[in-house]
Amino acid sequence: MPIEDAAASRQRIGSVLVALQFAAIGLLAWQAAPSFMATPAPVAARGLLLVAVAVGTWALHANRLGNFNIRPAPREGGALVRHGPYRWVRHPMYTSVGCFAAACAVSAGTAAAAATAALLAAVLLAKSLLEERWMAQQHAGYADYRARTWRFVP
Repeated sequence: MPIEDAAASRQRIGSVLVALQFAAIGLLAWQAAPSFMATPAPVAARGLLLVAVAVGTWALHANRLGNFNIRPAPREGGALVRHGPYRWVRHPMYTSVGCFAAACAVSAGTAAAAATAALLAAVLLAKSLLEERWMAQQHAGYADYRARTWRFVP
């Protein structure tokens, strides 16, 4: 496959996965909003939400501007980040989103919210698998980094 076709294919796949990710996040927020607003959310949900914000903020701080990409395809010329939460976890932003999803599912307390969280987890796993394949092609040290760190949770 020519390089242009491969890049376009990555963009399309990445865009579909990002659209699914944001749709699931929006649906989860909608499903959990009544519980978060009407009553104090369960302690577990509040704790998970706090972890989501903390990990996401830390990951954004560790990643330099212009290096971060919402699609699974790495940015051309991007650096492999190995400090901050990336020292222990290859995908701390996905960990943050997963904690948010779990917080929403716990707060909503419905099978529909649990199913939405499971769908989001599947999308994040698919994104991570593609991203890792493409990162290994772009960064010579990625295989070693992958062998020494956890995917989502240390």
